[in-house]
Amino acid sequence: MSGLTPLFIVLILYFTGIPIAYALFGATLAYFAFANTGSPSHLILQKFITSSQSFSLLAIPFFVMAGSIMNYAGISKKLMSFADVLTGHMPGALAQVNVLLSMLMGGVSGSANADAAMEAKMLVPEMERRGYDRGFAAAITAASSAVTPVIPPGINLIIYALIANVSVGKMFMAGYIPGIFMAICLMVTVHIISKKRGYKPTREKPATAKEIGHQALDSIWAIFFPFGIIGGMRIGIFTPSECGAVAVLYCIIVGAFIYKELKPEHIAPILKETVEGTAGVVLIIVAANVFGQYMTWEGIPGLISKALLSITSNKYLMLFIINCILLIVGMFMEGGAAMIILAPLLIPVVSTMGVDLVHFGLIIIVNIMIGGLTPPFGSMMFTVCSITKCSIPEFVKEDVAFIVALLVALFIVTYFPNLTLFIPNLLF
Repeated sequence: MSGLTPLFIVLILYFTGIPIAYALFGATLAYFAFANTGSPSHLILQKFITSSQSFSLLAIPFFVMAGSIMNYAGISKKLMSFADVLTGHMPGALAQVNVLLSMLMGGVSGSANADAAMEAKMLVPEMERRGYDRGFAAAITAASSAVTPVIPPGINLIIYALIANVSVGKMFMAGYIPGIFMAICLMVTVHIISKKRGYKPTREKPATAKEIGHQALDSIWAIFFPFGIIGGMRIGIFTPSECGAVAVLYCIIVGAFIYKELKPEHIAPILKETVEGTAGVVLIIVAANVFGQYMTWEGIPGLISKALLSITSNKYLMLFIINCILLIVGMFMEGGAAMIILAPLLIPVVSTMGVDLVHFGLIIIVNIMIGGLTPPFGSMMFTVCSITKCSIPEFVKEDVAFIVALLVALFIVTYFPNLTLFIPNLLF
């Protein structure tokens, strides 16, 4: 068996419909069973166990649960009301609310698919009733959900921090400005399209300072959430994993005793969603670590590094090439899987060129979020289209403008690292 054969096995298994975690396990098992027979037979099992024994992994189930509780606790409704006060006077007001809500939701759920599903159910039917094309409503819902995982506590931020061995706190802090860039680019695009199509505001005039203040006060418990948990982590009150536990407790208290929408009958679906969400993510992380054992043994990261460095020694051109690779891969592979496979291969390359690994993490995450909007494997595209009954061709036709907008944001994130790293450099 050739040293590169497991890479091809992974791709073949993945494109035949095998979940990425099982594809990674299968390829690694084939390598150690038939190619590297001199290694101890228990090596894979040992790596499997040690990979799951990371304290930082505890942050994932906690934040998944917090996002699930949020949907039952009334927090998302309060955030939507606040977003409407801020953007209701703009052309295409409900589409603007869609974008702003995703940005606010980033500090609560951190999951693109969870945000896409929630807004597809909550906003798209109302947008259609008010004259928005279904394709446009579905496309902006999916595109805006790409903002959510970039703003902490996005799960992808945690996963990348574990892969690259960088501070979760720094990754969290670095996510704010790229997320805001993405939201601004989408809102500008919505404004231009809405002016052309005549999509109306929901309010006759901008809200007064008094109205904004009143709604902010009514939504204060939802708005305070991201600032409270991130601030607590920054000043050292708790670690990222403890931060997730505090987030769960906070959502329970707010939902049960303040907004009074969280009921005992919600416990079962919350636990089910948490187990399903956590199991999928953690299994992929463990499988990627096991697969990484094979890549390290064969020296594949070094080979990839030499191949790319032979093309150019210019850091900015290299980032352009890597972005192109990630965008192409993102069209055919689910974003999380692409990041877990490619990040360990690309990190040695950018490290050699002096690229900050926190900055590079944001480049990868923004890139794979764009991949979630493109056929044939865009996860947010499938989530929104299945809920709204929008056809894929109709979705793609409207989605192009938003992909261009996000590519502009990706360019800013890639080539203005001082802006991306402004907050972590200021606080750390």
